[in-house]
Amino acid sequence: MDLRANIDEPIVLKPLERRLIPTGLHIALPAGYEAQVRPRSGLALKKGITVLNSPGTVDADYRGEVGVLLINLSQEDFVINDGERIAQMVIARHEQAEFVEVEVLDETERGEGGYGHTGVK
Repeated sequence: MDLRANIDEPIVLKPLERRLIPTGLHIALPAGYEAQVRPRSGLALKKGITVLNSPGTVDADYRGEVGVLLINLSQEDFVINDGERIAQMVIARHEQAEFVEVEVLDETERGEGGYGHTGVK
């Protein structure tokens, strides 16, 4: 779903500035679900506007207003108007993991190979 700015007057987001933009939206998610706040591809491509902590997570027990942490990665000011679509939100089911402490991890083909170790294919 699209998230829209809920503001009294326009906000000017300067180059490299970040702001928490209110949406006026409050949600109650069931346990085992989260809302993920993601950038809008058109704003990212055309204006250099993105969600700084993408995807932002709204936990099931949060009851405050959903805000969108936008950043302007362009060289120009970006004006946000009331009602403007500024991000997208996806509701997703998730698992709650329980960690088990072990002395040694099992071996895998990849092992400790990190960044770039899976190839380019």
